[in-house]
Amino acid sequence: MKCYIVGGAVRDRLLGLPVADRDWVVVGATPEMMQARGFRPVGKDFPVFLHPQTQEEYALARTERKSGRGYHGFVFHTSPEVTLEEDLIRRDLTINAIAEDEHGALTDPYGGQADLQARLLRHVSPAFAEDPVRILRLARFAARFDFAVAEETMQLMRDMVAAGEADALVAERVWQELAKGLMTARPSRMLQVLRDCGALARLLPELDALFGVPQRADYHPEIDCGDHVMRVLDYTAACGQPLSVRFAALMHDLGKARTPAEILPRHLGHEARGEVPLLALCGRLRVPSDCRDLARLATLYHTKIHRAAELRADTVLRLLRDCDALRRPERFLQLLDVCLADARGRLHFETCDYPQAEWLRQLLAAA
Repeated sequence: MKCYIVGGAVRDRLLGLPVADRDWVVVGATPEMMQARGFRPVGKDFPVFLHPQTQEEYALARTERKSGRGYHGFVFHTSPEVTLEEDLIRRDLTINAIAEDEHGALTDPYGGQADLQARLLRHVSPAFAEDPVRILRLARFAARFDFAVAEETMQLMRDMVAAGEADALVAERVWQELAKGLMTARPSRMLQVLRDCGALARLLPELDALFGVPQRADYHPEIDCGDHVMRVLDYTAACGQPLSVRFAALMHDLGKARTPAEILPRHLGHEARGEVPLLALCGRLRVPSDCRDLARLATLYHTKIHRAAELRADTVLRLLRDCDALRRPERFLQLLDVCLADARGRLHFETCDYPQAEWLRQLLAAA
């Protein structure tokens, strides 16, 4: 019976990052042996135990095979004969398939250390394709670590999307991974990876539709609407904004994908056009209400806030009322943060002045 630290804890230590949680795999043991040593069983699908002192999770080494579509269709096999290498090969990425024993010695049968040095995300085996959640996880890791994706892995993900595997993902898991990805230092990287493999069009078609839609070059030198929202999103990340602000930044221009072709590159009325796709996306993914509501306000009112200094006094008061600013001042201040990011998420405008935000903050404080 031998115990090894596996997965993210080993990866993060090798990257010089803080290690939050440690997961263990146990080779050569049975459930009865674990319980005899005081471990408490907690696993439902396969044998997982809690250490009697540390409460860390210890899983018996196992193999798995696909038995159905999606990410629930797996059959697991555990026995004392399952080797460490057999357990590691079922993992998603080489950088997550490194094990460390109690003396610090590493077992790395699939080249994870080399890929860490190369800053590369590569699948361990073709079994990667059996779990569509791995597409989302890989995209999130690309954003978290700013790693490239191996070409053979990108092609495998494209094949998975083409085979309909991404369509089997449930809403809660998509939102869970998206929310984690939005909270990374460079969240646009996650969305770019999803777009490169075709998953963005399947999971977030309202957002994917923005890419390739032109804007006026005098207002938006970056031209492309998709490029713009990625810049806005990354600006909120650089400022350390909370999830609701980042999500609103990502969603605020969905209406531009529905602009009639005959008026392009202008986007008159895109604010109102954006509400329907936003609410559809939020309903489908079961987005939390705080994120949904701020995104709706950003969608409907970002242009008015940009033009606040030009508005009549009664129009400004109506804006504050429509945004429920007096009863929800914290949310209104977050809305101003989204609008600041919108103004600065443009090529060559990254440090532009935005007095509208401070003026409206002062107005709200005076009210």
